Amino acid sequence: METLEINQELNQIDTQEATVVAMSGGVDSSVAAAMMSKDNSNVIGITLKLYDEKKIAKSKTCCAGSDILDAKRIASTINIPHYVLDYEAIFKANVIDPFIAEYEAGRTPIPCINCNEKVKFLDLIEFARKIGASSLVTGHYIKKMKADDEWGLYIPVDEDRDQSYFLFSLKYKDLDYLEFPLGNFKKDEIRNFAKNLELHLHDKVDSQDICFIPDGKYKDFIQKKSTSSTKGNIVDMNNNILAEHDGIYNFTVGQRRGIGVSKENPVYVKEIDATTNRVIVAEKEYIKSSTIIVERVNLLTKKAIKNIYVRVRSSGRLLKATVTKLDEFYQIQLDEPEIAVSPGQACVFYNNDNNGTRLLGGGWIKSAS
Repeated sequence: METLEINQELNQIDTQEATVVAMSGGVDSSVAAAMMSKDNSNVIGITLKLYDEKKIAKSKTCCAGSDILDAKRIASTINIPHYVLDYEAIFKANVIDPFIAEYEAGRTPIPCINCNEKVKFLDLIEFARKIGASSLVTGHYIKKMKADDEWGLYIPVDEDRDQSYFLFSLKYKDLDYLEFPLGNFKKDEIRNFAKNLELHLHDKVDSQDICFIPDGKYKDFIQKKSTSSTKGNIVDMNNNILAEHDGIYNFTVGQRRGIGVSKENPVYVKEIDATTNRVIVAEKEYIKSSTIIVERVNLLTKKAIKNIYVRVRSSGRLLKATVTKLDEFYQIQLDEPEIAVSPGQACVFYNNDNNGTRLLGGGWIKSAS
């Protein structure tokens, strides 16, 4: 359905002060929509079409063709209007193309953060505001609470489902407009809610893969799409050639298995040099970093930050650190060295207060030493 057609249909219903719910077709966003519909008589469900659903109908991804149908069915079950926005071109330009470019540049991208920042939230917030809606609701696991005189985002009750790492790029100015009703619940509770509400997808498997790579084989995907040269050398820290590789996109900093180098002591990927098409490997003690340079930093507080915690991978632990602003970059000094800090990944900022562990923002790792 084209946006113009949606706008024409929306003109026929009252959208002023409506609650817009982003519905991916999964159990979480479906329960979020159901929760909103119980407290609000004016709820609108929106699903984004991000790519050709015929190519991913059987994948374990979000926003696939079957997921759009699931979202429509849930909207019908809870009796709310539902619309599909065609964002294929926007998604390709802002998520798929940069994903390929980052790997070609020797970095390790996180497409879900780009999607949240440049597609889902950016455009959905703009759309919701344009039609006069009072808020945008999503099924992310994160808590929104007042922190003194401003809104703050916090790690949810279900820490195993914590999605704060993927939401650091939300904008401070939008926090009052966003709602996250699942932050105080465990995943099992959400599934039980769905079952009790007789939602057909209460036991639906969670999305797992990168949504635009249905089989999970991202290296094959990049190889087909890449226009850069492939073969190069794997070298040690003294530039001795140890082996040949078929493309730097096959490697990530910190990788140990599948490197193709056999030595007495295990070696890890220390650095990926796109300029020379080299992969530099070293023993574990040489791939630790204490200083991280972070670019394109986004902050979710107006308060000054100094002594914080950071997370340098989505499943990583919280690391004590000190942050210093350096013109357009931020320098993160870790209290203790961390292994495999990878350029292209996010460095996300946190602190603790009376409400719990708060998401302060974050940025993209430019370099680590």
